[in-house]
Amino acid sequence: MRTFNFRAIILILIAFVLGCSEFIIVGILNDLAHQFNKPVTTVGYLVTIFAFVYAFSTPILTALIGKFRYFWSLFWFMIIFILSNLLSFIAPNYEILVVSRIMTALVSGIIVSLALTFANLIAPLEKRAWLVSWVFSGFSIASVFGVPLGTWISTTFNWRISFAAIAVVSIITLALFTLSMPVAPIAKSSKILEQLSLVRDSRVWLGALLVMLSASGIYVFYTYLRPILTTELNFSTDSLSMLLFIFGLMSIISNRASGYLAENNGLLKMPLVYSCQVILFILMIFLPYMKWPGLLVILLLGATMYLLNSPIQVHFFSVAEKDYPQSLVLSSSLNSIFFNFGISLGSATGGVLVASHGLSAIGPGASVFAILSIVIAILLNKEISHDNKMKINKVVEINN
Repeated sequence: MRTFNFRAIILILIAFVLGCSEFIIVGILNDLAHQFNKPVTTVGYLVTIFAFVYAFSTPILTALIGKFRYFWSLFWFMIIFILSNLLSFIAPNYEILVVSRIMTALVSGIIVSLALTFANLIAPLEKRAWLVSWVFSGFSIASVFGVPLGTWISTTFNWRISFAAIAVVSIITLALFTLSMPVAPIAKSSKILEQLSLVRDSRVWLGALLVMLSASGIYVFYTYLRPILTTELNFSTDSLSMLLFIFGLMSIISNRASGYLAENNGLLKMPLVYSCQVILFILMIFLPYMKWPGLLVILLLGATMYLLNSPIQVHFFSVAEKDYPQSLVLSSSLNSIFFNFGISLGSATGGVLVASHGLSAIGPGASVFAILSIVIAILLNKEISHDNKMKINKVVEINN
């Protein structure tokens, strides 16, 4: 049990450094814009570029590691991750920073996939949802401690030190991983088309679409969380780190709650979650007129941010294990792939809305994605129910 707990902590640490690296841009957006003399909306597209590269590179790399051991694959991808953050640290201009973020995005998705695959391998069945939710919580912990700390470092000293700190913590995490994780697991070699057969299953592509739409709605507003807090709600920059810390706490609650939902038919509850999001997004229209109630709206959105994570990840694992065993690693990457497609779509949509209509347009724009999420969640649950009935009928026919 001690060995399992220690290995679980290592996987959570990996998610933590990945989360710090991915989300740090949100906390230092204004500082980067000032440093490189770029509009905030232009720097905001770093989020879009990162997510776009992340989403496209992950399935390709997942398919290519078929003949390599999970351990060494994760080890070398972490080395590239560390080097790319060091490049961000020394970036002399905006263009080099973009290159460094592309490098980071290229390997981040496959690292998440491999970490989740290790979680699936080392956890007993009854602890799988628990560990998956905690790995995802590593990202939330990053938003609670890492991103506000990075914002404080950037504001107090220099944004470059934030990336240096991420690289240092990543080196420590990699050392612990190397010492603790088993080398034995190896991917089952299979053709790319055989692995992609998983995605043709309606239970999977509907789930992937749900992840993308859900993330899109959240990231329409989350990408511009800092200007929303300072411009719309008129909080001072001195209070920003504390507000981001509190928002991160809400996102941790969201991830932990997602683990509970995964153990209790969580996908059935998602239409209600997205209905609540629609209401909260519409209320964002009134943010300039209600400072403290407006902050409550933002925090409640943080509490709904990751509720889908564990239920949908366990769902993908379950479908792959039962019907597509050759696609197990791919199944562990689907959530992060389509979440980042959603980040790309949501942040780009947010950028267009802010540029054309200002921050007040973010709430209504995000609500459209939440409404679409309700529809897809209902369709997914119907498809799962239909598939379960078909399998039960087959068992009955065989027994008869």
